[in-house]
Amino acid sequence: MPPHPLDLELPKHVDAALAGYLADRRALGERMEENFTGAVDALADFVLGGGKRIRPTFAWWGWRAAGGDPDGDLAGQVLTAVSSLELIQACALIHDDLMDASETRRGMPTVHVRFADRHRAEGWLGEPERFGLAASVLIGDVALAWADDMLFAAGLPTDALQRLSLPWRDMRTEMLAGQYLDVLTQARGDASTDAALRIDRLKTAAYTVERPLHMGAAIGDAPPELVAGLRAFGTDIGVAFQLRDDLLGVFGDPAVTGKPAGDDLREGKRTLLAALGVQFGATELHDALGRADLGAAEVGVVRARLVEVGAVAAVEDRIARLTESALAALADAPVAEPAGERLAELAISATKRTY
Repeated sequence: MPPHPLDLELPKHVDAALAGYLADRRALGERMEENFTGAVDALADFVLGGGKRIRPTFAWWGWRAAGGDPDGDLAGQVLTAVSSLELIQACALIHDDLMDASETRRGMPTVHVRFADRHRAEGWLGEPERFGLAASVLIGDVALAWADDMLFAAGLPTDALQRLSLPWRDMRTEMLAGQYLDVLTQARGDASTDAALRIDRLKTAAYTVERPLHMGAAIGDAPPELVAGLRAFGTDIGVAFQLRDDLLGVFGDPAVTGKPAGDDLREGKRTLLAALGVQFGATELHDALGRADLGAAEVGVVRARLVEVGAVAAVEDRIARLTESALAALADAPVAEPAGERLAELAISATKRTY
């Protein structure tokens, strides 16, 4: 049987759902307060300006794994509901860029930089950077609030909404707890592997893979054994996804990642890669982590040492083992096809991204 059009072109349909929703919100915002449209436009640019739609994709396939029918009456409502995850992602990234003092995202100025530049260009009162900070906090908050609005306005039956309310609620809390743990760990200078993996589990794995799968399965009224299998798969793939991201944060090509090379080092990210580097004797990391002025040559030295001491190989090995255990959990779960095959493909693509 050929792939269903919704399965085949899901990111395109998610984009359309988001564009329609944000256009409606802009019209409402314009009626409410004309000046608010600048903030809404910035959010729309951010949400619609890129991204692989990973979270809605996993949520969709969680629903399909529970027997969801793309030709059924609920398909449109499910599509809208899972698309709301991109607004959660927008909140996380906008706030993350602010906390990390990142200047670019996807090759473009970050939201706080964009609004500081606007303040400066308009000659407004006060400090441009402070205005940019305030605007990005508020725009991220708008994204979080509208994620709720989009989900609950999707038109899902009441019983489905009740079932997915638990993973939705827990996912948002886990994401915020992970972000707080990230900044706390950096402030404390905690370079332990345990801290790095706790951050990966909460900040990325839960809201990127595990909970979206859980949400989709809940909409489809999946049995407990399927929910457990999908969550086990999602946890391991989510951590592996973040470990790949950590490698890209140090070794990635800016043309591919959209961020300057070595940015994770400048931001002082306490990743598993950094923790293992310190543990294995890459003393250069002590001086490099958190240095905003770290130059390209110094980044190159740290990269070479991370390879030399075996930290990169150890992270690659962890990614491989997590992917293997995730696929084993998926194989043991009572997954409706073609979801099992597609989720296995997604697992590989999420963890095999190149530098």
